[in-house]
Amino acid sequence: MKIAYSPCPNDTFVFHAWAHGLVPGAPALDVTFADIDITNTLAEQGAECPYDVLKVSYAVLPWVLDEYALLPCGGALGRGCGPLVLTREPMSLAGKTVAVPSERSTAYLLFRLWAAAEVPGGAPVKVVVMPFHEIMPAVRDGRVDAGLVIHEARFTYQEYGLHKLADMGEHWEATTGLPIPLGAIIAKRSLGAEKLGALTDAIRTSVRAAWDDPAASRDYVLAHSQEMDPAVADQHIGLYVNEFTADLGEDGYAAVRGLLTRAAAEGLVPPLGPNALTY
Repeated sequence: MKIAYSPCPNDTFVFHAWAHGLVPGAPALDVTFADIDITNTLAEQGAECPYDVLKVSYAVLPWVLDEYALLPCGGALGRGCGPLVLTREPMSLAGKTVAVPSERSTAYLLFRLWAAAEVPGGAPVKVVVMPFHEIMPAVRDGRVDAGLVIHEARFTYQEYGLHKLADMGEHWEATTGLPIPLGAIIAKRSLGAEKLGALTDAIRTSVRAAWDDPAASRDYVLAHSQEMDPAVADQHIGLYVNEFTADLGEDGYAAVRGLLTRAAAEGLVPPLGPNALTY
């Protein structure tokens, strides 16, 4: 089973047991590590994509759900875990340049929805895409006015002397009451419903194994976390691996539908079909 997910601690924590053959009855995994912007692009290749399973942004789902099915587990949703807009000092973003990790990312959708409500004139004039680990240095060095950051940057931005201008998650939760949908696990519909169900079971077993014995995955997590401080890796896992990782549930699906419905109303994504989120 060919799978691509990020080297971030939440993904390596979730998939450690399965990737190491510790999930009884599950198929062996052929793992590729890739940044979320790369996996989003791969998913958009549809039938030509070589991967059976991918970790992608929820924001890319409207473009890929003909070929891929959303699995109800393994992804990243939560509360208090939204992307941040960082600047060197307090400012209005009207007319400014903002670095973002991907224009297909959930972070970008949340940012556009926030900007439409909070920034005079709507979204900034210029958006530039760069790998997320380059964004804070670019803001610090004055190469961009602001940066939209994700993941462990929540815990480290002050080390760059940066100011938190806004929290996209706080805005989303305040306006919807729903958790923040960030990253999704998708699998090819061509595998068939029975196999998709088995993949779902394997992911849930892997998640529970990680929770039962967190130390077992530690070396794997740290080996792929780009020299991240172990304490930051633990914070990252604690924030992004939660009850929604084991099961999206009613609130999780409502969050996904809510995000993509709002984004479609703003013309940011194509509208979803009525059964698009099921397999």
